[in-house]
Amino acid sequence: MRTQLYSTSKLVALVGAATLCLVACEQSQPPTSAPAAQSKPATIEKVFVEFRGPWAFVPDPKDANSVLFIAPKTKGHRDLYVQASNQSTLTSGIYDLSVPAHSGPAAATVDPSIAPANIDAQSLQRALDNKSARYVIRLPKPEEYVVAGRHRSRLGATYPPDASTEKDYATAVSLRYNVSSLNGFSLAGAPDSGTFNPLLLQVETPVIRFVIRPAQYDDPRDTCNMHSRESFHDLTTLLGLTLYVDFPDNPADCHKSDPQNAHATKAAEGWRSPLERIAAIDLRSIEQRLLAVVYFFESSGSDCASPILDH
Repeated sequence: MRTQLYSTSKLVALVGAATLCLVACEQSQPPTSAPAAQSKPATIEKVFVEFRGPWAFVPDPKDANSVLFIAPKTKGHRDLYVQASNQSTLTSGIYDLSVPAHSGPAAATVDPSIAPANIDAQSLQRALDNKSARYVIRLPKPEEYVVAGRHRSRLGATYPPDASTEKDYATAVSLRYNVSSLNGFSLAGAPDSGTFNPLLLQVETPVIRFVIRPAQYDDPRDTCNMHSRESFHDLTTLLGLTLYVDFPDNPADCHKSDPQNAHATKAAEGWRSPLERIAAIDLRSIEQRLLAVVYFFESSGSDCASPILDH
């Protein structure tokens, strides 16, 4: 009986000692931290800044992270305007588009349909200094250059360009930015005359447009794309380039009145202003009266078919 009590007491003691060791071991372990709350990934918005009209773009010589878009200001075009959910007309000058934090600048490759041009530093500086004759938009380098419009044409350093150069060149370009917010797009700058109040752009749809429209529609009877030829000539003259555009679906006679051709005449029907065209119309018939109204009032313009140039 004594032996049994001794064994029981010894077992209780051993269990107690084991329990103490287990408690001590658990207390010595570092506390387990609560699982960290998983952060939600930031929302990325794609915003496109689109350029339509006779534009060229070059790296900013004063800022490696910026790009310059430059276009001529001519009587054949309306004033430049910028359009988001709100819009504003811009006179000639140099403007800066601010973009909220984005995932660039990136080494964005240029689509091969964007026409290359060798714009030297001196010619670029002369164009930048040519006040009242150009628009300049400075903006950060994008993640991507996206073609927003194409037209079949020929391009070359001799006139007329050789048929081997024919392809669908870009006539409008969009710069893509990956941003975390649609807030923070603004435009500031210095017009060549007067003042410009900084404009906060309301970006409710992911597109901002810089557009230069022709001052008048092309004459429906003009099969020579005269406006596009003239626009390209204005651009190359501004930048000091020897470069010409031609359109394969135009008649060969178009070369006789092409403003790019040094030996051209201005006798083509497509060269006339709206008032000149009205004066040339016999207004005795109703159909001709209606055509005169179209020429005079429907003169808001259409897109240029001339190529965008990239340095």
